Amino acid sequence: MMRAYELMVIVDGDVDDPAAQAWVKKVSDGITAAGGSIHGKVDWWGKRTFAYPINRKPAGYYMVAECVAPAGSLDELERTLRIADDIVRHKLIRLPEAEAERRGMVGSAA
Repeated sequence: MMRAYELMVIVDGDVDDPAAQAWVKKVSDGITAAGGSIHGKVDWWGKRTFAYPINRKPAGYYMVAECVAPAGSLDELERTLRIADDIVRHKLIRLPEAEAERRGMVGSAA
């Protein structure tokens, strides 16, 4: 069963810009390798200042990806993000069916 997800990733602000943007491809490739697909394109927010320091860092690069993937298939991508030194935080949420339909990620028959 295909499910709709939203993934937000914060890359360490001390990383240079091209290396931070390389994470967009790594995340996209990880989703594709898991049998999923990106809905639209990855939303790159760029470098933002945190509301409070995280791991003694004042800023980070934000990206948000909407994707459709089989249930449980993104576990390996999450593991990769959890152990990566460049990633400050990540959050993967499964979107409710109504919200996924509203965003056009899944059909009403799904």
